[in-house]
Amino acid sequence: MKVLVTGATGFVGRHLVAALLARGCEVRAVARNAETAASMPWINAVEFIAADIHAADLDIAKLTAGVDALAHLAWPGLPNYQALFHFEHNLMADYRFIKGAVEAGVSQVLVTGTCFEYGLQSGPLSEQTAPQPSNPYGLAKNTLRVFLENLQRVQPFTLQWARLFYLHGSGQNPNSLLAALDRAIDAGDERFNMSAGEQLRDYLAIETAAGYLAAILQQRDFNGVINCSSGQPISVRALVEQRLRERGASISLNLGHYPYPTHEPMAFWGVADRLQQLMGAEHEA
Repeated sequence: MKVLVTGATGFVGRHLVAALLARGCEVRAVARNAETAASMPWINAVEFIAADIHAADLDIAKLTAGVDALAHLAWPGLPNYQALFHFEHNLMADYRFIKGAVEAGVSQVLVTGTCFEYGLQSGPLSEQTAPQPSNPYGLAKNTLRVFLENLQRVQPFTLQWARLFYLHGSGQNPNSLLAALDRAIDAGDERFNMSAGEQLRDYLAIETAAGYLAAILQQRDFNGVINCSSGQPISVRALVEQRLRERGASISLNLGHYPYPTHEPMAFWGVADRLQQLMGAEHEA
């Protein structure tokens, strides 16, 4: 199976490429920066193309020629979830690119969505939960999904929409919680400033998430929305304390230093039943 991966050098992309290669897939990796790509451990194992998929003069037919599936991860401008360019620019540029790929003959498309499509709803969130995005990023992603579902009626293709929850691991945004904690430990800081940490979240190691995405791609007849989540809520404080134990660190936690973020509910996590069913089907195959 040959997969075209956009955003191949991003946080998720770099791990997905590795996961696909580990499963014996061929990969055509696309990213804007060839220098970043050259530093990837897999660079000699893939066909790499430096390109901006939003460029008006992009030859989409040439880029997608001979691939079985498109894994579309590229999405500029994160982690600024509130910026209007998510729907003013990315939404239509992404739609045009994916539509072009489908028209060029790509019959299977996986797109990474986001838990922010569910908005400020609390508790367990299943794929049947109606989206209620409350920030521009979630709105843009959810609208792209609706656009693509309408495109399917005119130009049939398989759409695998994988909603990512909270991912952590190498290559993540340096300002994210665990990356900041690791930096504080490495620097020998005495205290670590954080919120009170009672909020419940759904955290997944990036290698695990990338393995799930690769498995979804190989389930070629799966079509629809799927939560890429652990299904297990954990408090932010418990997550931090778990990392401290793993690192054998004794930094003191300055709980309550930061207020709770307003763009997230206090407790939400993904229902992972559909994902687990799909993984079970894979192991039986």
